[in-house]
Amino acid sequence: MSLDDSEDCGCTGDPERAVDDPQYRRALWIVIILNVGFGMIELAAGFLAASQALKADALDFLGDGSITFIGLLALGWTASTRARVALAQGLFLAALGVSVIGAAIWRMFDMVQPEAGIMGWVGFVALLINLAAVFVLARFRKGGDAQARAIWLFSRNDALANVAVIVAAGLVYWLGSAWPDIIVAAAIAFLFLHSALEIIRHARSDMKTQQIA
Repeated sequence: MSLDDSEDCGCTGDPERAVDDPQYRRALWIVIILNVGFGMIELAAGFLAASQALKADALDFLGDGSITFIGLLALGWTASTRARVALAQGLFLAALGVSVIGAAIWRMFDMVQPEAGIMGWVGFVALLINLAAVFVLARFRKGGDAQARAIWLFSRNDALANVAVIVAAGLVYWLGSAWPDIIVAAAIAFLFLHSALEIIRHARSDMKTQQIA
């Protein structure tokens, strides 16, 4: 999408408007508080419920919160620096995905059925938290800036992952098996990797554009 297209649709994700827009900064602070605060709660719940999917989702929350904080700091930087930050975000997400896949494989050899009730309730609250974050960031998602796209993708993917956790909780209860929990944890990890590749691709494109300019 070009800058003109962005302005026509009323989006505010392009670099200059993002830097100067106090509403964008306020949105980022809201997302940081939501992600870090609930991420700590969900991580504790993951250990309490012995749920690999909850732990993976909690790491996603905490990772998103810290990455979004970096994004907030990056708003005052140059476009080329923001592109490099977005590239770092993509690489971080890829590393997180690989680590979650490794943990899921390890759990296959140490099967413990998680507490489906805790999984379901925590997954539902997590979904509400992420829907709130998606709503806050929705107006910024279509800008040409890789930084804005990265933050939007983080929150969108969290909401999708939360739905998967809720479904896994129901299957754990119905089947009496830990496999749905492990499968969802792996699925969340592959979602990390997909978004990481998209973020890296856009960031590299932005970096090349800045070099040409």
